[in-house]
Amino acid sequence: MIKMKIRSGKLSILIIDDHPIFRKGLARLLKDDGSGRFDIIDEAGDRKTALEKLDSADFDVVLMDISMPGRNGIELLSDIRRFSPKARVLMLSIYPEEQYAIQSIRNGASGYLNKSCRPEELFNAISKVAGGGLYISDDLAELMTRDLVAGKRKKQHELLSVREKEVVTRFASGGTIKNIAADLCLSPKTISTYRGRILTKLDLRTTADIIRYALKEGLNA
Repeated sequence: MIKMKIRSGKLSILIIDDHPIFRKGLARLLKDDGSGRFDIIDEAGDRKTALEKLDSADFDVVLMDISMPGRNGIELLSDIRRFSPKARVLMLSIYPEEQYAIQSIRNGASGYLNKSCRPEELFNAISKVAGGGLYISDDLAELMTRDLVAGKRKKQHELLSVREKEVVTRFASGGTIKNIAADLCLSPKTISTYRGRILTKLDLRTTADIIRYALKEGLNA
């Protein structure tokens, strides 16, 4: 398929998030920012739609959540590099930097912001990322510095995959295997498999142990 070239002198944005209200609100915020910097704002609520959008048009910046049904945001980064290698991805998540920011950068994201950030910070981050830069917030810069300088032994939960961390977070927030499976568009059997891997990697015995560990380490949403 030949992609549509979006060229208006403004930045074209694709918002990937599974919450329609958030997508609509963010799109309105960008359109009404007052600078006229952003244009052709499009949306996707799942992996299939996102890849269809990326396969049909070139976007300057992709704003993407970590938590997505099926294949999560970090896992989608490899798909985005394949479908739209020039697009710059800015992760926009409810999760604090210490949980996923460094992992996102290592997997190809050009920046990471918490959804509680100020609009001005978001606008500046989009502009910097679109210009080829890497957007590092003060919190993320401090986190990366500590990570480099300390050189300390990894905590046990840092051995978990992105999906395993997400399952831990949902257990800590009161989720059951059944409703976690529904939220992530996976089968209960798959969630049970993740639970078993988590117990092994964290050297724990029960779901209650997982919850206590997550709360202690600040892994709850």
